Amino acid sequence: MKKIVAIGGGENGRTAEDGKKLDYETYEIDKEIIRLTNKEKPNFLFICHAFSFSKEIQDSYYDTMKKIYGDIFGCHCKHLRSDELDDIEKVKEKVDWADIIYEGGGDTDSMIKLWKKTKFDKVLYNAWQQEKVICGISAGAVCWFNSCNSDNEDNFEVVNCLDWFPFFMTPHVDEKGRYASTEQQLKDNKKIGLLLTNRSAIEIIDDQYRVIFSKFKKKDLKKPFIIKAYWNKDQYRNQKLTNEIHFKNINNLLKK
Repeated sequence: MKKIVAIGGGENGRTAEDGKKLDYETYEIDKEIIRLTNKEKPNFLFICHAFSFSKEIQDSYYDTMKKIYGDIFGCHCKHLRSDELDDIEKVKEKVDWADIIYEGGGDTDSMIKLWKKTKFDKVLYNAWQQEKVICGISAGAVCWFNSCNSDNEDNFEVVNCLDWFPFFMTPHVDEKGRYASTEQQLKDNKKIGLLLTNRSAIEIIDDQYRVIFSKFKKKDLKKPFIIKAYWNKDQYRNQKLTNEIHFKNINNLLKK
């Protein structure tokens, strides 16, 4: 079975620049990612290529994720940095070892360009075909789809992604500017959009999907949601997808 888990956003317990330790908000989603491996202690490979411009950020991000997947869930953890992608043997060794491949957030456009330049996009596609759990958050969620809403300083732009699925994706849609910019982008590109808030995820197994949410609770924190949105006959239409135990055929999402 081919497995994808795309997470719209959420904090992972990192330490902010001001020294404050932030919340860990995606426990239930991370737990589901591990369940999909059918292993008690799977091999977790973290790739932080959306921060390819900084080895320091990649290493720090990995340390945070290792505390989740290693310390909390007991996974065996490794990291594949962006500067290692030209080492074919190292890439093959780590990808073959992995049960889970997880891309973090950051700059979607530079990440996609790096993958295509190094042909790592083909490595990831083959890993997906080999039934490894492919997953990620924010940039690491939207990259598997046709295209996405990406923030560029104070603006939101369209970035073309890997096109494994024909949807337009928006992460962090509960944050300022995301929803309005997505509405216009969908009008221009005629795609069907999936708009994910923080603490929400879409899980795709072969041609079946379901929506999952984190149950993290905090005062004044809104409930997570996912919206399917599109333009039809000059009208903008949107509907919230429900959180259900049972999977549905992904072709249902392609219907306008």
